Amino acid sequence: QSTWGNKINMSSTTAGLSSARDLSSSSSVSKTELYSIFQKLKDSFDNGMTFDVKWRISQLSQLEAAIVENCDQILDAVRLDLGRPTVEGLMGDVITILDNLRYSRKNLKHWTAPERVPHPIQLQPGHSVVLKQPKGVALIIGAWNFPFHVTLIPLVDAIAAGCCCLIKPSEVSSNSANLMASLIKKYLNQDCYKVVLGGVPETTDLLSFSFHHIFYTGNGAIAKVVMRAASEHLASVTLELGGKSPVFVEKDADIAVAAKRIIIGKVMNCGQICLAPDYVLCHKDVEKELVQAMLAALTNMFGKDVESSNSYGRIINTRHWDRIANLIQTSKGDIIVGGISSAKREEKFIPPTIIMNPDPSSPIAKEEIFGPVLPIFTVTDTNAAIDFIKQHETPLALYVFSKNQKTIDTIISKINSGGVCINDCLMHNTNPSLPFGGHGPSGMGKYHGKAGFDEFSHTRAIMNRPTFIDPAIRYPPYSDSTAQLMRRIFVLPLVGKSVWKTLKTLRFFSILIILILFIRRKLIR
Repeated sequence: QSTWGNKINMSSTTAGLSSARDLSSSSSVSKTELYSIFQKLKDSFDNGMTFDVKWRISQLSQLEAAIVENCDQILDAVRLDLGRPTVEGLMGDVITILDNLRYSRKNLKHWTAPERVPHPIQLQPGHSVVLKQPKGVALIIGAWNFPFHVTLIPLVDAIAAGCCCLIKPSEVSSNSANLMASLIKKYLNQDCYKVVLGGVPETTDLLSFSFHHIFYTGNGAIAKVVMRAASEHLASVTLELGGKSPVFVEKDADIAVAAKRIIIGKVMNCGQICLAPDYVLCHKDVEKELVQAMLAALTNMFGKDVESSNSYGRIINTRHWDRIANLIQTSKGDIIVGGISSAKREEKFIPPTIIMNPDPSSPIAKEEIFGPVLPIFTVTDTNAAIDFIKQHETPLALYVFSKNQKTIDTIISKINSGGVCINDCLMHNTNPSLPFGGHGPSGMGKYHGKAGFDEFSHTRAIMNRPTFIDPAIRYPPYSDSTAQLMRRIFVLPLVGKSVWKTLKTLRFFSILIILILFIRRKLIR
C-alpha cells in the first residue's frame, strides 16, 4: 500500500480538499475497503479484461443504454441539485455525453489499429508502427457543476482506451452522484468500473493509491494536491480547471447576435460553467448598443420576473451564493441590471447581473466568477483588449466577436488559451472532433473524442527487423574506412540535392535487388 500519506503532509492535503468542496452527509468508506476496490480493478486490468476492442464497444453501448433509458432520472437529479431547466439538462448532461460516446464507438477500431510510420532507409529491411494501449487503472474525480458531463465523458474516453476506472463523483451534487453510482453498477462491468461515494476523506485516501492516470475536474488549488499525490507514483494526470475566460466584442461585430450568445453563455447553469464568459471587453463605440441588446436578450429569455422563470437555474449552495454576493458588493462598478437587492440566499437565487467598468483591482476583476455576473469593461481598440487580457493567467476559453478575419487572427496569435470560439460562446465544447482542455493555470491534458482516447492511452513505439540480413558495419571492431563511409552516406551531402535524391533512390533499389536475389537463392536451395 502507498506511503504517500507519510511523504506528504496529509493534514494540509485534507485541508486543501475541504477548502474547495462541501461535504454532504454520507456513510464513509474505510481506506481498507477503498484499497480492496482498487486492487480488484488492478487485477481485472492485469488479466486483460479490457484489451479486447469488441468488449470495449459493448461497454460503451451499455453506458449509452444507461443514459438513454434513464434520461428522465438524470434530468430530475440535476434539477434537484442545481435547479437546472430540462433543456439545459439535456444539452449539458445528456446530449453531449451521447455525442462523444457515439463518436468514440464509431471510430474506435480505427484508433486502436496499429499505425504504420516511416521507416528510414538505413533501417531497412523492417517496419515501424505506433500502437495505442491502455494506461491501466484510472481515477476520475468529478465536479458538481455538470455532474454527469464532467464525469461520464472522461469515463467514455477511458473505456474506449481500455482502462479500468474508479469513479468518484462530487459529493456536492449528491442526487446526481447517487444516481450515477446506481446506473454504473447496473449497466457496466463491476470488475472494471466502480463508483465510490463520499467526501474529502475518501478522496484523500484514493489519491494515496498507485493509479496509472488521474483525471480531475475542479479548481487550481485542488489540482496541485492531485499533482502532488500523482507524483508519488509518477502517474500521469489530466487537469480540467477554469479561469477568467474573456470575451472581446469588436465594433464591427453583429451586436444583436453577440449579445444573445454572450448572455446565454453566462447564465446557462446560472453561470456555473468552467468555460463561461467571465468578463467582456467591449469597443467603446458599441458599448451602449451592446448593453441595450443584452438587456433585451435577458427580457426575451426570462421575462421581467427572472425568479419565476422555469428556464433559469440556481446556485449550488449558500456558501457559493455568499461568495458571488461578495464579488458583486465589492465590485465598485455600475450595476446595470440584477444585483443583490433582488437575490435570495435561502433559495440560492441570484439574478443575471451586469456590472459596467468595475474596479480593476476588485476581486471580481481578478477571481473566476463562476456565477451569473457579467462585468463589462470598455476598451479603445484591439490592442487595448489584448493588453488587458494578458494581465490575467491563461484562460480556458477565448471568445472573439468580429467580422474582420485579420482582427481575429491577431487576437488568436497574441493571446494563449485552452480553446477559442469565434462569434459564439461555449459551443466548441460540444464538438467531439475538437480536443477540449486548458493550458497552464487553466489545466493540462485534453479530452473528448480522439483526444480523450489518446489521453488514457500509452503510445507505444514498435520496430520489427528481420535477421536474414545483418551488416557487419554496425559491429566492432570499427575502422576508419567504416567511419568515412558512414560520414559520406549519412552526414555530409557532398552533392547537389537532386543528385543526392537520385543516389538515395538508387540505394533503395540496390538494397531491394540484393534482398530479392538473397530470397531467390534461399528458395532455390
